[in-house]
Amino acid sequence: MPTPTPTYSLAQCDAINWLEGLASESVDLLITDPPYESLEKHRAVGTTTRLSKSKGSSNPWFAIFPNSRFPQLMEQAFRVLKKNSHFYLFCDSETMFVAKPLGEAAGFKFWKPLVWDKVSIGMGYHYRSRYEVVLFFEKGKRRLRSLSVPDVLAFPRVRGGYPAEKPIELLRVLIEQSSSEGDLVADPFMGAGSTLVAAALTGRHSAGVDINPEALRVAEARLAVTNARPYGRNIG
Repeated sequence: MPTPTPTYSLAQCDAINWLEGLASESVDLLITDPPYESLEKHRAVGTTTRLSKSKGSSNPWFAIFPNSRFPQLMEQAFRVLKKNSHFYLFCDSETMFVAKPLGEAAGFKFWKPLVWDKVSIGMGYHYRSRYEVVLFFEKGKRRLRSLSVPDVLAFPRVRGGYPAEKPIELLRVLIEQSSSEGDLVADPFMGAGSTLVAAALTGRHSAGVDINPEALRVAEARLAVTNARPYGRNIG
């Protein structure tokens, strides 16, 4: 039986408000990367400028997602995911200690932090950062597609792209490990839409949202060159 053409939906909205509007148990896989609060610490001491378009931290590219909203995010993520599904949350080593217990409190089983090795060093003052953490949560029980994939995933960081853009190859690993063709993959902090592009390239449907209209324009342009077709659009 031929695989149906993948579809995607884009929206400009607050992530939690968007999740609240989704039906319960309607998503097969959730992958996302909130602009975590600890970024402000790096900005304050000057150890990162790569997320700024202006001198102020309240730049138009990233409205920080405060730690105080993580309980709502975890609650809604658990609600919208189908039974026997996975949730991957990108964060740094500081935010991990905030997000992990809140995910468990919402009902997820926490398996382990995966490590994204970016191959080259990035922001930091001493012991410069070369990795990012991907928290691996499970709702119910779902077997990974392959048990031979390591918990350290080495893919070069994206240079010259949208701020904090994730490599397509990295996201393909997570998507192929935790979903099947024709499944729905969602990303409530989609940024440049890398999760949606990876979903399209692997035959999955996708839905993404970002509060920044520039992110939606970038994501739409990237998805336009895949074989996916839009089924919903709300470009600001």
